[in-house]
Amino acid sequence: MSRRVVVTGLGVLSPNGVGVPAFLHAIQNGVSGIRFVPKYEELKFYCQVAGIPEFNWEDLRNYLPEVTFHGLRSIGIGYGVKAALDAWTNAGFAIENDKTLWDTGCVFGSSVADTDVIKNAIEKVDAKESKKLGSRVVEQIMGSGITAYVAGRLGLGNRTISNSAACATGTQAIVMGYEYIKNGSAKRMLVGSSEHVDQYTFGTFDSMRILSRKFNDRPEQASRPMSQTACGFVPGSGAAALMLEDMEYALERNATIYAEIVGAATNSGGQRGGGTMTAPNPEGIIQCIKTAMAGGNVDPNSIDLICGHLTATVADRLEIQNWSTALGRNEENFPAINSLKSMIGHCLSAAGSIEAVAVVLQVMHDFIHPNVNLEDPDPEIVRMTGGNLPVTMVKKEINTVAKANFGFGDVNTCLIFSKFNHHG
Repeated sequence: MSRRVVVTGLGVLSPNGVGVPAFLHAIQNGVSGIRFVPKYEELKFYCQVAGIPEFNWEDLRNYLPEVTFHGLRSIGIGYGVKAALDAWTNAGFAIENDKTLWDTGCVFGSSVADTDVIKNAIEKVDAKESKKLGSRVVEQIMGSGITAYVAGRLGLGNRTISNSAACATGTQAIVMGYEYIKNGSAKRMLVGSSEHVDQYTFGTFDSMRILSRKFNDRPEQASRPMSQTACGFVPGSGAAALMLEDMEYALERNATIYAEIVGAATNSGGQRGGGTMTAPNPEGIIQCIKTAMAGGNVDPNSIDLICGHLTATVADRLEIQNWSTALGRNEENFPAINSLKSMIGHCLSAAGSIEAVAVVLQVMHDFIHPNVNLEDPDPEIVRMTGGNLPVTMVKKEINTVAKANFGFGDVNTCLIFSKFNHHG
């Protein structure tokens, strides 16, 4: 077999669009999904805006048996199930299946179990009412909850892994699925990530004073990657999934192939060389990007677009410098770079998978989505990139895209996507 890995299915719940058509329209037109949240004003949070998908919980009845749906309380699991099953059906597979699919696995990640579910359990136990908890709570707070629900619904019998690497979780899940297919351990992998940022998780980030707080009255302007007026990130929620397949199997069944993953890497900076729990070691990032390119024999000069991590913090400038060093490209030939977080905020564990879907759509449809709210770009970033920071959609051929995310704990991930060419 070729061991080439292709993308054949997509599913997405983003703050600015639920489902691929709505999401595609939003990213092409710079539509923001960030809204004011009255509850956060009530709670006296510094940041009172967030990216939250407009998702009808009742829609899950179309995805789950009634008994499962009736007992489900975890919004994060709900998001993940919908995204995963949408990617599955988008790839042309049926949900109903009475056999175990030994050749197909799942890697689906998240960071924090829904703390409102845990809070409800704690309150019942403290009130000596644990008998009222029912039998479905454990499966919704265990770290492998989403993967267990998805694999069980679809009968996936290969590797089923629940990963967690903070903001690098989504792309790391894709890297792992890619590697399992590449080394012959599976022929198909359903990969992605989910995050529901409830008020308790939101509050922990707000207490760090790293969130945007100056735009509560102008929520759509609050997320400002690479901007002089960037003042912290905006938390977001959502989920996304990609169906990955060995190219030969995808071609055998005449699947629609959206893009190919030609390189992937994940590593850690070891919290050395300037790296900490919350800041990356630059050398780790540079090595991760270089390893992803080397694995796919990718010429750094062939990269048309960088989909950055770029969270609207002081780390944006350092990230651009790391990209420049890793690619060996400066202001004279720096590729276009964009940040989806300008439209949806930072969806934490879900960020990488949602952004990866955006990358595939840009490769498929030959465009570069805009960086919104970039009226005042950081002068140093302008200098390093040669100003290649599109603020409106750019229509052009996109053949190769580098996508990276970096997470707390000094964890790095990088993926190289390319337009699919049967002959390589």
